[in-house]
Amino acid sequence: MARAASKTSAARSSSTKKGAAGAAVQAPKPPKPEDFDKEQELHAYREMLLIRRFEEKAGQLYGMGLIGGFCHLYIGQEAVVVGMQMSMKEGDQVITGYRDHGHMLATGMEARGVMAELTGRRNGYSKGKGGSMHMFSKEKKFYGGHGIVGAQVPLGTGLAFANRYRGDDSVSITYFGDGAANQGQVYESFNMASLWKLPVVYIIENNRYAMGTAVARSSAETDFSHRGLSFKIPGIQVDGMDVRAVKAAGDLAVEWCRSGKGPIILEMQTYRYRGHSMSDPAKYRSKDEVQKMRSEHDPIEQVKQRLVAKKWADEDALKAIDKEVRDIVGDSAEFAQTDPEPDVSELYTDILL
Repeated sequence: MARAASKTSAARSSSTKKGAAGAAVQAPKPPKPEDFDKEQELHAYREMLLIRRFEEKAGQLYGMGLIGGFCHLYIGQEAVVVGMQMSMKEGDQVITGYRDHGHMLATGMEARGVMAELTGRRNGYSKGKGGSMHMFSKEKKFYGGHGIVGAQVPLGTGLAFANRYRGDDSVSITYFGDGAANQGQVYESFNMASLWKLPVVYIIENNRYAMGTAVARSSAETDFSHRGLSFKIPGIQVDGMDVRAVKAAGDLAVEWCRSGKGPIILEMQTYRYRGHSMSDPAKYRSKDEVQKMRSEHDPIEQVKQRLVAKKWADEDALKAIDKEVRDIVGDSAEFAQTDPEPDVSELYTDILL
């Protein structure tokens, strides 16, 4: 009898929790991706290709010893940041972690300045003193680039607090990964953002392996869109390899925030083709797995196929876009190798005591 009573009590408790969660979090219905028009497809193709070619070149320069320290490439995840930028408007802010070159380029920061910072040159975005993980642009509303795992989440929440304090309708787009999703400061931020109904879109870029451990081995809850439920923050899972799906979810999320409903989580299910950083051989996954993602789900190839199928661009037109992008990236690499290094006096500037 005691066992039966215990089971009944547990069942009641479970039912109550589910009911409470359902009542507390009215998650919006996941939007269906809408077809892009020709202009949108071409824009997405060019922007993602720019990130891809830039990161490939950064990898080459790192291998040549021209980029030092850490270097985390964004290859494979391009649809996430490009789709989100298509949903944003002037005044919205972006903040992210250390896999950040793609975010910089998507916000409109110049390839020359990003590559020069990677090589430690004086015309880099942080005067050659920050490197890969520490670049900022007040003009483009890009607030880093942060090397400490999860550190950008409370900062992004602070940006949202400032938006509400000023009374404007700007939204903070705060990116972090599946590994950072287990950090304590993330949940402290969730709590405050929910309490104060802050306009922040938390984007969890789930590339499945964090630093090198599969999410199933490191996370008790692998559906990251559920991570905000105990704080009454709704979440949506998104195909992060399809730029159309990202934009559709982004449109919904920014409107959710602008209408005063508070924070929302978008879990972008994506995939990085390279290791965690340039020093990571990625032996924790098979080459066949990576090749399967490349051949079946590549975000750039999907757009290319649609452009050709709809006769919006032929191979020559696409090659012309690729050449334009390669010229920009090539110019940035040449600039980054010839731009002078910072003067020694710069060691003593921009220091806060």
